[in-house]
Amino acid sequence: MHNATPPGCPRLPSLGDVVIRDIRSNPATRARAAGPARRGTVDSRRFPLYAAGEIDVPFAIATHAEVIPHDTFWEEHSHPTHELIWTERGVSWATVGRRVWAITPMAALWIPAGVPHSGWAPAGMLHRAAQFGIHAVPSISEEPVAVEATPLLRLLLDRLGTEDLDPDARSRTEAIVFDVLTPVRHGLSFQNPGSPLLAPIVAAVHEDPADTTTLAAWAVRLGVSTRTIARAFRAETGTGFSRWLATVRVQHAITMLARGEEIDEVAIRVGYHSASAFGAAFRRITGMSPGMFRAR
Repeated sequence: MHNATPPGCPRLPSLGDVVIRDIRSNPATRARAAGPARRGTVDSRRFPLYAAGEIDVPFAIATHAEVIPHDTFWEEHSHPTHELIWTERGVSWATVGRRVWAITPMAALWIPAGVPHSGWAPAGMLHRAAQFGIHAVPSISEEPVAVEATPLLRLLLDRLGTEDLDPDARSRTEAIVFDVLTPVRHGLSFQNPGSPLLAPIVAAVHEDPADTTTLAAWAVRLGVSTRTIARAFRAETGTGFSRWLATVRVQHAITMLARGEEIDEVAIRVGYHSASAFGAAFRRITGMSPGMFRAR
């Protein structure tokens, strides 16, 4: 495991430095936290809310790695540096505003300096992060964006985690990282609606992604027309209800697959009657089959 800041540079607080307290999961906590619904006690961690560049760091890139010992929720915070987050194993989640991102060994997330975000990770996940000094590299995007965590990029960042790397070698490696660090068009993310009208639907689907309640049935329960709900979903998420539901189901499935659960069982647990239907939906959202995702 690498936790390296270039020699002679002050170290930013790592995940292990933050205040930790145990909390009992409840609906309010689940609403704030990213990722699938969860129960029981989780660790809650706090970082400050920094503005971009509020701390003048002398390094270009500093890396960090940690095996997460318990289910963990990071309360909303922001960094003075740009941040790249990925996982060595398992899946974690980040929430920026109402958008929720899945972070995997293949799909990293770039968060520009000063952007508030929260996160959630299950016990046993190997968390990786790299902080980028804003003086050394401009943000690759004005907003959070997915980055493909290619084998080359991961190897370069691993090299920067080597404490005895000499300054010239470090500078050359950092230059290559800057060159290969590019956003991808599609990330594993979805946007949750924020209106009170749609809140019961959002809560029900996140609690049980296999929920089969139709839009028409929800309209009856909520006392509005089906068209009203459909329009609200599109206005608040940029997509229709069916697409939003499929994306949320796939996000839940990603966590299960990362734990090594069987594809047929995962398909049933996220609301599909067959592995083939699940596979088609998974491929539309992620660009790969469930088997390919698990193998990677």
